[in-house]
Amino acid sequence: MSEILCEWLNEEVKLSRSVVPGSFSEEFSTGYLLGELLHKYGLQDDFNQFSHSRVANAKLNNFSRLEPTLHLLGVQFNENVAQDIMTGQHGAATKLLYELYIALEKKRKAKLTGVAMEAMRPAATAKLKSIESVLYQERLKTLMPRQADLQLQQISDHFEIKSKAVEDKIARIHIAEQQKVQKLQEEQRAQDIEKHRIGRRRQNEIMARIQAAIIQIPKPRPSHTIKAIEAKKLLKKKREAEDTYKNIKKFEKSLAGNASAVHSQVTGSNIKESLQTQKLQETTQEITAQTATELLGIYSDDDYIRKIQKRLEEDMFAREQREKRRRKMLMAQLIAHEAEEEAYREEQLICRLMRQSQQERRIAVQLMHVRHEKEVLRQNRIFREKQYEERRLKEFQEALDREAALAKQEKIDYEEQIIKERECHEKIAIERAQARYKKHYSICWEVMNQIIDLSTKVGEYRLLTNNRIPLKLMLDWKEFFFNGKPMYEQASIQPLPNEPNPEQLVELNKMNLLDEKDYGEYKRMTGEWCPTEENSENKPPLNNNVLGHVLHRLMEIFYPPKPKSSPPLFPPFPIKGCILGKLFSGKTTCAKFIEKVCNIQVLSVDTLVQEAIQAFLKNEMKSEHNVIPQEAESSGEKHAVQKNLSKSPPKVLNKLQTETPTDGTKGNCPVKKDPSGQEFISDSSQDGLSKLSVRAQLGAASQKLLKKGKSIPDELLIDILLEAINQTPPEKGWIVDGFPMTINQAKLFEKAYTGIDPETKDANSGKLSLVTDPRAPNKPPVTSPAFDVSVLLDISDTAVLKRLANLKSNKLKSSQTEQENNNKNSDAEILEEKIDLARDQVLHRISSFLDTWPKLEKWFSVHQSTLVKVNAETEESLVCETVKEIIMEEIAKKQNRKGSAQEISPGKKLLPVTRQDLLPPIPVAPPPIDPGSDEWIYVDEPLPKEIPDFLVPYWEMVEHAYMNTIKTILRCLRDEQHSVIYYLADIRKKFQDYLKHPDLKQEFVSQWQSDYNSVADDLREDEETKAELHQRVTDLRDLLWDICGNRREEAEQERTDIMNDGWLPDHRGIAMNHFFSLMQVEVDRFQDTKRLLHDYYRAMEGKIPTDDIQDFTRIPLLDIFDVEQKEDQNKSRRIPLVSWKLPSPEINITKSKSKGTLQKSAKDENSENGVATSGKDENLITDMWQTAITAVSNMVTAEIQSKEMEEEKEHQQLELKEDLKSSQTLSGKAAGKDAKDTKKLSPKSATKKKGPPSTASVVEVSPAPITPEELKKRELTLKIKQEYFSALKHEEVATKSRLELIKEKALAFVEDLTMKAEEAYKDMEKWLGSRFVAEMSSVEKLIEVARHHIESSSKIQYEITLEETDFFISSDVKVIPDPVLSQHVPHIETSGSGTLTISQLTTLHKQFLQVAPKGI
Repeated sequence: MSEILCEWLNEEVKLSRSVVPGSFSEEFSTGYLLGELLHKYGLQDDFNQFSHSRVANAKLNNFSRLEPTLHLLGVQFNENVAQDIMTGQHGAATKLLYELYIALEKKRKAKLTGVAMEAMRPAATAKLKSIESVLYQERLKTLMPRQADLQLQQISDHFEIKSKAVEDKIARIHIAEQQKVQKLQEEQRAQDIEKHRIGRRRQNEIMARIQAAIIQIPKPRPSHTIKAIEAKKLLKKKREAEDTYKNIKKFEKSLAGNASAVHSQVTGSNIKESLQTQKLQETTQEITAQTATELLGIYSDDDYIRKIQKRLEEDMFAREQREKRRRKMLMAQLIAHEAEEEAYREEQLICRLMRQSQQERRIAVQLMHVRHEKEVLRQNRIFREKQYEERRLKEFQEALDREAALAKQEKIDYEEQIIKERECHEKIAIERAQARYKKHYSICWEVMNQIIDLSTKVGEYRLLTNNRIPLKLMLDWKEFFFNGKPMYEQASIQPLPNEPNPEQLVELNKMNLLDEKDYGEYKRMTGEWCPTEENSENKPPLNNNVLGHVLHRLMEIFYPPKPKSSPPLFPPFPIKGCILGKLFSGKTTCAKFIEKVCNIQVLSVDTLVQEAIQAFLKNEMKSEHNVIPQEAESSGEKHAVQKNLSKSPPKVLNKLQTETPTDGTKGNCPVKKDPSGQEFISDSSQDGLSKLSVRAQLGAASQKLLKKGKSIPDELLIDILLEAINQTPPEKGWIVDGFPMTINQAKLFEKAYTGIDPETKDANSGKLSLVTDPRAPNKPPVTSPAFDVSVLLDISDTAVLKRLANLKSNKLKSSQTEQENNNKNSDAEILEEKIDLARDQVLHRISSFLDTWPKLEKWFSVHQSTLVKVNAETEESLVCETVKEIIMEEIAKKQNRKGSAQEISPGKKLLPVTRQDLLPPIPVAPPPIDPGSDEWIYVDEPLPKEIPDFLVPYWEMVEHAYMNTIKTILRCLRDEQHSVIYYLADIRKKFQDYLKHPDLKQEFVSQWQSDYNSVADDLREDEETKAELHQRVTDLRDLLWDICGNRREEAEQERTDIMNDGWLPDHRGIAMNHFFSLMQVEVDRFQDTKRLLHDYYRAMEGKIPTDDIQDFTRIPLLDIFDVEQKEDQNKSRRIPLVSWKLPSPEINITKSKSKGTLQKSAKDENSENGVATSGKDENLITDMWQTAITAVSNMVTAEIQSKEMEEEKEHQQLELKEDLKSSQTLSGKAAGKDAKDTKKLSPKSATKKKGPPSTASVVEVSPAPITPEELKKRELTLKIKQEYFSALKHEEVATKSRLELIKEKALAFVEDLTMKAEEAYKDMEKWLGSRFVAEMSSVEKLIEVARHHIESSSKIQYEITLEETDFFISSDVKVIPDPVLSQHVPHIETSGSGTLTISQLTTLHKQFLQVAPKGI
């Protein structure tokens, strides 16, 4: 569209500035080019006041001046459109230009100016538009900001950008400085660390040297003598006594309040201890330094060693003496210490007794104080409790008031929310109704368009075919109409495109549709290809059962069928049903009522999922869940169900073994965590998961998905439901509450419960299209659906919303009453959560139900016929009773069906016995079984692997080529039929146009009329003049007759040229070639089938397939162009051509030259030539058909003869072998046996030749003993031969019937084509004759009128017109001017006596003005 607008603006309008498709929004934002465009069309007179500038004021000025002109053109334009164009919105300018293009083109075609359009507009409308223009200018000013504001905004934006850049620069500088400081700090820290490391390394080196210099002297081992042990015990007791003494002393000091003294004493003691430790350290350091210096100064020699040994001995002696002295001193100290301890204990006992009496007195005083304080506290507590009680009462009253206000406000809010929900629901309902209306309207619109197209197509072809439309075209159009395809061609597909566009795809689909239709009619021999009544015995060939069996076996070997899974086993439940409906329709209420009354198990998917998750959390094992109850142990069906369940777990469980649960705390499975924080189950947990029950495993999968925030898939839901059905007792039925909710769930449940997938198709069903195997396994028997009954609780959306509102109000009341009962708080919270959840989702769930229910309704009502609708808007009890009656009625029906089946089954078992008793014991020889019949047992010997691998692709190629070639030929025949219609209509129209070409008769008539009217009136009465005029009329008539005769000869020559243009023979030849190609296809199919059967049966006999020596039969085609290319034909042509020339073309040329003189003879010869060519065509078709029939028969005969010759050779080889055996044996008995064997073999060969001598020999010669293997092999060979020859003969009959039909249709097509062409030629001849007769009659009328005027001696006043076949006198055109009237003399006014005339008064007045202009 943009390119069209650019071409219009740049080339036609030629604006001052060229535009390109992407620059519309920028170029037209000022409005200047729009004004120029309107000025070019003469609509914008004030274009000189438009401005080029892009400022706001200039844009306002331009668009204010554009608005009246655009409204005058009828273009939708307002301030919003102007704002979009001025701001450069994408597509706004393009849309306005497109509307302007349409409006201006309309104006140009109407040839109206702007002033004319303004004048044509009513005054009221013009006034209203002027008022609107003023308002538009005001609104546009408010919408469009001022230029100053825009400039200010630009300046502020510029400075904002600049300030942001400055801030970014400052921030970068600050960050760089921080990085520098940080880098310096890091360098300083690194230097300090390096210095510290070096110093520590030096210190370590020094310490290592010192340690290396110190000599370690071993200490003596401690002597564990009895005295030392006793000394240790004494020291320990002494320390304990000192500790107790210190504690007692501290306690007394704390009671006396001498904490300060104790503190000072402790600090003093600490100072002393620290000083002592410091002194000890100093002395040890001095000693070590001295020893180090001394040791370093001593050389390591013998003296030094002796000194060390001496010193060690002295040290040991001194140590022993010191130990003795220390023991003596310790014993003395211990004795003194025990004496001191005894005295101290006595003193402590006295002090304690004295201190206990003082404490008792203090405790009594303290008790009195405590009692007084308790009384004061009790009084205070009583006062506070009174205050608290008053406050509680006050706060309780305030809370009640607040709760009442909140409840009131909540009620008001809820009512508003309900109103909003209803409004939203009404809005959704209106949108859905509008969508349904639009969909229905679009469908009706398409249907109406197709009806109109069909009507116009029929009308067009009625004109083309002279109201005789072929039946084939009507059937094709009907096919288009029923399939919703357009009638008219959308795009050309000649040649076939590699990447078609959508229109070409539609045409390709139409072509494929007609191809499939024509191929189906051809294959079934119906419709256009139905045999005529005269040839009614040529019926469609029957199916070749032998070939069908062969192909089916090969297909099964080449495409092995997939193993079908065994259907699940479920016990026959009394009832299987489901209750469906919208939210709050009463499904759960009805289900609970039925469970209570009818003893039927109710299954809710939500509850089952929760139970499965709980089973997983409780680690429910298989032994816990799959225990068979005592009631079901006796029934084998329950045991089978449990066994089947344990053997074949659901598919979801296989995935569960590899996946991991997300919660590691659930269950007893040990859980590990990987580095990413995700949990996974170890091997032992996998074993534990496999030991869980099926329900627990399904619960684990459900919990994992729910924890991830995902919804549970339909497959998992159905597995959970099937597990619950397996656990249902067989004597109880089951009903599912609110399931299935989608068509996918319904189909998956049907597949899982019955084992039959409703959407699967046979894999090999579409691979064999030409033949079928009648013994192929049929589709599985139709089983009963998964649900016996499906109840829909029908309720309107308003009723659902009303029930939700009532439920909410009931919840509010119940929540107020339950405040008193604390035991029911949890139930109230659960109910409130459910109601809130339902209220939030009610509209979504209603809309989802309305979206999914149509498909579910079709599934349950059409496919399964189990749907029952119940009005759920009535009372609850009535709805429950209705559902109960439906369930009970279905249970009764099911029981009746079971009883009738049990009654029929014993009768069937007794029937064979009665028939055997009634049969007479007379032996009757069974009739021979025909190969391919139902009783025939096919030969299914093993085949080599290479045979199916070669024959199956070969047959698929044959089928594909057969179908595609036939479709192509039928398409060419369709195109040929269309070309015939268009050609005949074209030559009809061209010949009619040729007959209407103008001639020169009118010029001669006008010349004669002017000559006749030029005769003087006084001479018209003269007889000689009249005679002369009559002679002129006679000459005119002869001249006009000559013109008509020449026109007739030219028209006949044109018709002859059309007849001799060679179109009819060429198209007859093309059509015959198409039918010959059909014959070739049938012959090729027969040859390919024969080749396949030949290879198949030879392979079963264990022989190598032989090459076909004979070449494929080729039916010659007609050489329409007759071009001599013999050398090329002999080299490269695969299909032979037959020369096909028109009879006596030289005679036709001579005839075309002498058409003017030999018209009748030419017509006769043309008709004779047409008859001769049609006869030749029929002979050619019959010859080709005979050739094809003979080729098929010869192939069958040759195959049978080659088979018999091959068998004869085999028998001769066997006879030679037997002769050799007989010559080798010496005994006569053995020779006699060999002779008998040869006699037995010779009748066999004779029987295969089917001659009478062979039968006689069979009767005379007694059968010789034959081994069982040879006998079995001969029987097999005979059976293979019978099958092979039966299949060949069947194919021969079918091919001949097809060829007969093709011959019949070819003859009919050629005859119809010739008849239509001859009819068109006859119509031309008829039009030519009628035209000549009409022209001659018009000339006679003209002569009659001319003679009448001559006799009446009057001129011919009006023009005489002779156009084609019409003659008339035009009263609007006069050839003689009317007589001139005498001129009217103006009346001259005369003056009377004493009165002046008007002219005189005027002259007098002028003279007065000249004399005295002012009248003075």
